[in-house]
Amino acid sequence: MHRQIRALLDAGHEVTYVAPFTHCNVTPPPPIRAVDVPRAEGSRRGRALRNARSAMKRAAADADLIIAHDADLLRSLPRLRRPAVWDVHENPAPTWLDRWTATRAEQRLHLILAEPACQDRFSLPHPLVPNAVAVPAAPPPPPQSRRVVHIGRLSLERGAVQLIELGRRLTPVGLRLDLIGPADPGVRPLLRDAQREGVLDWYGYVANPHALRMARGSLAGLSLTQDIQPVRRSLPTHVIEYMAAGIPVVTTPLPASAAVVERSGCGVVVPFGDVDAVVRALLRLREDEERRTAMGAAGHAEALLHHQWTDHEPGLVQLLTRWATGQRKTHPRIITA
Repeated sequence: MHRQIRALLDAGHEVTYVAPFTHCNVTPPPPIRAVDVPRAEGSRRGRALRNARSAMKRAAADADLIIAHDADLLRSLPRLRRPAVWDVHENPAPTWLDRWTATRAEQRLHLILAEPACQDRFSLPHPLVPNAVAVPAAPPPPPQSRRVVHIGRLSLERGAVQLIELGRRLTPVGLRLDLIGPADPGVRPLLRDAQREGVLDWYGYVANPHALRMARGSLAGLSLTQDIQPVRRSLPTHVIEYMAAGIPVVTTPLPASAAVVERSGCGVVVPFGDVDAVVRALLRLREDEERRTAMGAAGHAEALLHHQWTDHEPGLVQLLTRWATGQRKTHPRIITA
């Protein structure tokens, strides 16, 4: 909503957005045409996907292009004679089902890839529009010494248990842990218990611009994702967001995350599942203002040079416009979900 859709609106297109607005407590700004659907999770996943299919069919009645951001939604695309796009953001394990989905998608859809590694799933080359964020040109405020932050979805695979244990370890030494983002059903009770215990603050879903404002000035931004296939070769967006905000990064050694941190000097790499190592890294940052300030500045410079959304925005808009119009209309109607 804050990057792709905003770019399309600024280019004069009409956009309908199918998403779980009520679940996330979000009111999209005009002129987005919002279509609210239930969140697909747990035992209600099948019903939510059926609702999504029905909602997309209604919303797409006058659309010139349909964009899906979730592989599950590919089965919900209405069977209409108009171009559709799959915006591919993850690279899951190569099961027969994934290979079948990839093959079918290449036969029926346009594809956009967010990571070079995603190309491995497909037999044909596809356009790359990398993950990027809005990086302010002005240097952000330097990191302070009392608050640690995690932005993004919380799940077992993304280190939720380690984050809770980390909160217990940081509280006695005077550091506060803020978790900003929605959580999978299985970890929500653990997070609520930890919050009642007073070892962390969990804010739930927060709109991206506000979440980034909340994180500004933090001692460090955490990315404790485990070594799992869907994200193993990807650079998590929240790592780029920490860098853009001038926040030192503490990350597990996923290849892409470790590479950018080590190349730019914007943070620290810690072993998978090693809460002791995270605590040691944070305490060293707290005691060394010059080092954390240098890391924050290095991250901002790296994000400004290599991960600035405005560098990729025109290419995306031109690509989607070409697919949507076939040179028929100046400003097509686009539906995204």
